[in-house]
Amino acid sequence: MKGHAVHGPAIASKVVLIGQAPGVHEESLGRPFAWTAGKTLFRWFHETLGVDEQSFRDAVYMTAVARCFPGKAKSGDRRPDADEIARCGTFLSREVTLLRPELILPVGTLAIEQVLGEKRLLTEVVGTVHRVRFHGVECDAVPLPHPSGASTWHRVEPGVTLLREALGRIAKHPAVRETFGRG
Repeated sequence: MKGHAVHGPAIASKVVLIGQAPGVHEESLGRPFAWTAGKTLFRWFHETLGVDEQSFRDAVYMTAVARCFPGKAKSGDRRPDADEIARCGTFLSREVTLLRPELILPVGTLAIEQVLGEKRLLTEVVGTVHRVRFHGVECDAVPLPHPSGASTWHRVEPGVTLLREALGRIAKHPAVRETFGRG
């Protein structure tokens, strides 16, 4: 892993977004989802929730499975290994235990695997609400595909439809409605 840890500001939120790990640009910008994938992610939330990027960042706690940039792979960023995930897991566990979220938004396959506790296909989990016990906290989870420009999953079927369903479920969730004053 390279560089400094990257995470969002300390926000007491009922909604927690969990990504895989910061990208190469996030460290220099000092915030999660600050580059290309973030533009796509925040566009999804703007179109569905009607909130801009800063409003989302101000209201939702954002963290990651791994805290530092894992380095590059042959295509895209390297996936953190089990030891890196375990070392950073202490921080994630403490965050979840402290915040006791009502809704977790795991973004991308690594975060989804961590939250749901098993490896599953995106077509099996995106678009659905899962009741989970994550780090001792029982809550809902609505998985999202990674908004990476390298991934086409969210731009072709069935990803387009499943993403729309996931975002609709997020918009209707009581924790989101309360967080953004739509309750």
